[in-house]
Amino acid sequence: MKIAFMFPGQGSQTVGMGKDIYEKYNEAKEIYEKASEILNIDVAKLCFEGEQEELNKTKNAQIAILVTSLAILEVLKNNGVEADICTGLSLGEYTALIYSGYLSFEDGIKLIQKRGYYMENCVPKEEFKMAAVIGAQSSIIEKVCENLNKKGMFVVPANYNYSGQTVISGNKEAVEEATKLLNDEGIRKIIELKTSGPFHTEKLLEAKQLFEKELEKVSFMEGKVPVIKNIDGSIYTNNDNMKEILAKHIVSPVRFDKAIKLMEDNDIDTYIEIGPGRALSGFVKKENKEANVMNVCDIETLNKVLEYIKESK
Repeated sequence: MKIAFMFPGQGSQTVGMGKDIYEKYNEAKEIYEKASEILNIDVAKLCFEGEQEELNKTKNAQIAILVTSLAILEVLKNNGVEADICTGLSLGEYTALIYSGYLSFEDGIKLIQKRGYYMENCVPKEEFKMAAVIGAQSSIIEKVCENLNKKGMFVVPANYNYSGQTVISGNKEAVEEATKLLNDEGIRKIIELKTSGPFHTEKLLEAKQLFEKELEKVSFMEGKVPVIKNIDGSIYTNNDNMKEILAKHIVSPVRFDKAIKLMEDNDIDTYIEIGPGRALSGFVKKENKEANVMNVCDIETLNKVLEYIKESK
């Protein structure tokens, strides 16, 4: 069996996520407590008792998802479940880097607190939109965006989730115009996302520059498990300038489509999404209907995975 761990990004957060695992497993509870001590905020309260609107704020969502994923991960590790390769979507890459050992728990938590804050607060005072375009070749989407940018509008691909889904991001009117033009091309399934920031675009240049200063304070170590980069879908090497890559990540599109391809090329047969939501599981299934895809977000799904692993040994 070859296992990949996949860690979700922003947008998967829901109030109450991870609560039953927190209440049952001391090792999970300790992760929340350790994070709360480092950040000087009550992460458990944020995840379990807060308002959804408050949790949706980028500065809160990123911390909450990271800690929830790490808490569930700790339970899996204590039950002998380990990965041969790992990856994450956007902030989920940090979960993967902590798991692999490239980043310490404390440094990873602190970086995500700053990253979330800058991504929320260092945005131009404009109205932005993001939309998922489904069932269209990325080349068509890129061409539409390119033509609108030539006319002085701003809209670009921000997330390549899988071959059949690309998220576009930009000014409200540009995203609406791109939607109209894509509709004219016969592409009907375009879903506006709840996330409104121009994430993974040049509009977050200030956030990138501020985050670079935070990355300078951190020492990266040698990873023990291969981690797939969002920026180009390749595996990190010990020669990579990780600070440069992670800073650039804020203004560059996410290539999860390439991560899926690389996992397939590495003969992964079991994909386990760890954390709230099932988005990444869905992306993998869209590319490979035969893939054995599981997710762990609560006690029920945790038990299913543990039982499956036990039976497969």
